[in-house]
Amino acid sequence: MNDLSTTQDSNRRGIFSWMLFDWAAQPFFTVVLTFIFGPYFVSRLVDDPVSGQAAWGYTVTISGFLIALLSPVLGSIADASGARKKWIGFFAIIQISALGLLWFAVPGASLVLPMLCIVMATIAAEFSIVFNDSMLPRLVSQREIGRVSNMAWGLGYIGGLLVLFIVLLFLAGSPGTGKTLIGVAPWFGLDPALGEDARATGPLSAIWYLLFIIPMFLFTPDTQSNLPLKSAVKAGLHELASTLRQFRQRSAVFKFLLARMVYQDGVNGLLALGGVFAAGLFGWETIEMGVYGILLLVASIFGCYFAGKIDSRLGSKTVVIISLVVLIFATLGIVSTGQGFTLFGAMNLPVQDNGGLFGTASEKVYILFGLFIGLVFGPVQASSRSYLARSVSTEEAGRFFGLYALSGRATSFLAPMTVASLTILTDSARIGMCALIVFLVVGFLILLVAPYPAIDKAEQAV
Repeated sequence: MNDLSTTQDSNRRGIFSWMLFDWAAQPFFTVVLTFIFGPYFVSRLVDDPVSGQAAWGYTVTISGFLIALLSPVLGSIADASGARKKWIGFFAIIQISALGLLWFAVPGASLVLPMLCIVMATIAAEFSIVFNDSMLPRLVSQREIGRVSNMAWGLGYIGGLLVLFIVLLFLAGSPGTGKTLIGVAPWFGLDPALGEDARATGPLSAIWYLLFIIPMFLFTPDTQSNLPLKSAVKAGLHELASTLRQFRQRSAVFKFLLARMVYQDGVNGLLALGGVFAAGLFGWETIEMGVYGILLLVASIFGCYFAGKIDSRLGSKTVVIISLVVLIFATLGIVSTGQGFTLFGAMNLPVQDNGGLFGTASEKVYILFGLFIGLVFGPVQASSRSYLARSVSTEEAGRFFGLYALSGRATSFLAPMTVASLTILTDSARIGMCALIVFLVVGFLILLVAPYPAIDKAEQAV
């Protein structure tokens, strides 16, 4: 009995440590890419928001192309070698180093360094996610996969929210007053006029990531490496080629991956460009962007909590479909809103500014649509992860999660490139952002016809 209790405690500790990976990784996506450094890149490192959004879009495009090219290969190699942690450790070194160098992204300097750092950090983060996600089928039962995946994603958002609070309350000063959100001088003497509050998010996210991936290395079980690297590479490439030849036999999985390839482009576009679009539209500074981010993250935490329950009862496909419908509606809402109007001018709004944060009616309406995005932003990704985990065996999880990353990145350059190119051609950030709606709608339509794997009845009874 004591042995059984010890084993159960060890399993719970291993699962929670695996979930902490999302807690460790999320601040990079939340604080650096979306709400603080990304808008700083667009509004402070370049002369105007249009060229800033275009440069940021092309940065995301380069990252997505390289991720799409290499992630299936790495996933297949992981299946052949068995071990995941050593790969996560290797890419952690790259990610932490790149994030630390963002401190040197000063206003007026060349864009080469921050663009290179964002590309390297994004690639390393996404490759680490491939290996971490492929551990999931080995850790929990089929029935529990959806709940655990959404809980991990929600935990990640809590981590991102906490780091965002740290930035807003103690590091980010208003350009006007020089004070943080609670009225104190920024810690460490950070100067908001030099963008030091935004630049500090890189090293802060690096330290956070380093600290909180340690439990995963210590407590989450990993298979042993069965082959030397050279043999694993050869075997992994062979297995990947074999998997790609099985399109017809695994049509349900590949229809899902095709659907995700399209709708995830729209999701990635919202993640990378939604914050910078708001910054350019309303002139939001670091504090406004941070508060907006907090509101969306709080909505996301609740969304993941309830989505986990729905996923366990009705399945991952139901959660993803509901999430996509809400995302389409909400994205249409934010791109249709401007100073004094929403719904592309069908509804006029008062233009006076009542003062304080988000003082205009247009800003409040934009935030309302943003909250809908926040509510389903986590579930659409967490339940997509559990969708695939339920669809494959543990032995093939690595290469299929590599293909999963490919499906999220194979055409990911299309969304930001389309947004960036339309923005330049039309000189309108709004028209550029409309491209994201097309990706969401097409992915939704493909997903509707993708068969969903039934949860084993024996597991339902557990």
